[in-house]
Amino acid sequence: MTKELIFVLLLFLNTVAAVLYLVFGLLHAARQKKQADAEEPFLKDGKPAYVIKFIVMLICPVVGPLFFALGHLLFLFVFRQDVDLEDVIFSKERVRTHDRADEERERNIAPLEEAIAVSDKESLRNLMLNIIRGDIQNSLASISLALNSPDSETSHYAASVLQDELNNFRASVQKMINQIETEEEDETECEHFLFPYMNNVLEQKVFTEMEQKNMVELFVSTGETLYRKAAHQMTSEYYNWICMRLLDIRDFERMEVWCTRAAAQYPDELSSYTCKLKLYFTTQDKEKFFAAMDELKQSSVIIDRETLELIRTFG
Repeated sequence: MTKELIFVLLLFLNTVAAVLYLVFGLLHAARQKKQADAEEPFLKDGKPAYVIKFIVMLICPVVGPLFFALGHLLFLFVFRQDVDLEDVIFSKERVRTHDRADEERERNIAPLEEAIAVSDKESLRNLMLNIIRGDIQNSLASISLALNSPDSETSHYAASVLQDELNNFRASVQKMINQIETEEEDETECEHFLFPYMNNVLEQKVFTEMEQKNMVELFVSTGETLYRKAAHQMTSEYYNWICMRLLDIRDFERMEVWCTRAAAQYPDELSSYTCKLKLYFTTQDKEKFFAAMDELKQSSVIIDRETLELIRTFG
């Protein structure tokens, strides 16, 4: 058999394989699209992917089909981990829904990000004044955005307000830390004050990276003090705050310790599970993530849509 004949035969077999792949691929994509339309009406059609692979197979005979075949085999035997998604979709009774947003109120609030981009300096200054007249401590993140405003007056005003507020925060935190050091073992008032006060500011991430980390250290230290004095006074919300702030600074080892404490004290609280899920999602630890997910599925805890989406994304 001549080399030319072998070459023609390979081209023929390659074309047949490519055509068969395209036909079966289009049929498979059509079936999947039809089944998903009821739940996801705007699901993207997978047909273009099969067409592109078909073209690659024709342009690159033998090599193209082998490449896709080996890639599929690697996916099946190396990277793929089967997940029972039927169990992931919890019953409706165990999914917590949120209240509807106040649409009328939201329509009357202009995002500061958009306001900074406009050239109307007077409108931007008025918006800054309206924000500052409200609860400044809950608007620190928004005010910090104005530091990059091209309007020098707005950026200067934002910097002044932010500096004053953060200085007050630093002074208050230090004062309460000093009081904690002089407290008796049965006194925990300062700790209960510091938890919501510090978390409200730390979650907005308005400090520099180094100072944010130092503040989180003080925050966690306060938690350790309360846990040592009166662990029964630690609420599930406190545990969640500590875990999220440790996650912010990527201190995964200590976060896992607090996740374990939360699970032991509050096994029936959703946050005890979501903290672990977020930790293992961030560290890409599949084994521990699915173990935590199994624990959640076996419990009677009501989940929210954010947690459900996190599970579906990782799965």
